[in-house]
Amino acid sequence: MLNEVKSEQAEQAQARRALGRYQHARRMVLAALVVVMFAALLFGQSAFPPESVPHETIEMAGVLLIFLGIVGRLWSTLYIGGRKSSEVVTGGPYSITRNPLYVFSSIAAAGVGAQMGSITAAIGFAVICAAAFHVVILREETFLKEAFGTPFQAYMARVPRFFPKLSLYQEGDTGGFKPRLLRTTLLDGLVFLVAMPFFESIDAAQQSGILPVLFRFP
Repeated sequence: MLNEVKSEQAEQAQARRALGRYQHARRMVLAALVVVMFAALLFGQSAFPPESVPHETIEMAGVLLIFLGIVGRLWSTLYIGGRKSSEVVTGGPYSITRNPLYVFSSIAAAGVGAQMGSITAAIGFAVICAAAFHVVILREETFLKEAFGTPFQAYMARVPRFFPKLSLYQEGDTGGFKPRLLRTTLLDGLVFLVAMPFFESIDAAQQSGILPVLFRFP
């Protein structure tokens, strides 16, 4: 009996390490995307003039998307809270999409692109972010199917992989809340907020001629 308990604990520890590697990959993908986005924005500009109504409207919509993305990521962390390697989480945001953290990250990425005052940039950033996370999602699914078998496969059959289905929403249980994980998610999300003052300084540099404008987005 003692050997069985030890074996189960060892398997759980191994599962946590494996999932930790995937979560690390997720953070690296997010960081790389932010760097690429910032680099693109250094030399790109919206087709709408900086002070025009369309430009300002798109920027403000982008701010709302960034905040929605950050709040959504925190909401998701309240539910997943370190339980991903030990059980199938199906409540809250996980009842309408299997990957709410990635969905909200993509929404925030759209907000980052919108800081250019460009609808094309907003959509493009969201699509690039979602496509990059797709690779991580597939690796996680392979791990979770092996770890949880039938329960996770039933969950896969019921809940969409990415695009939320709101009619499936169930409150569920947040389980044991871990403030450390929420803090980590918040710090990750704050990277998106850096976009706002950063892009304002880019606009000023481009208007003054310090930075060249190599291309424009509609």
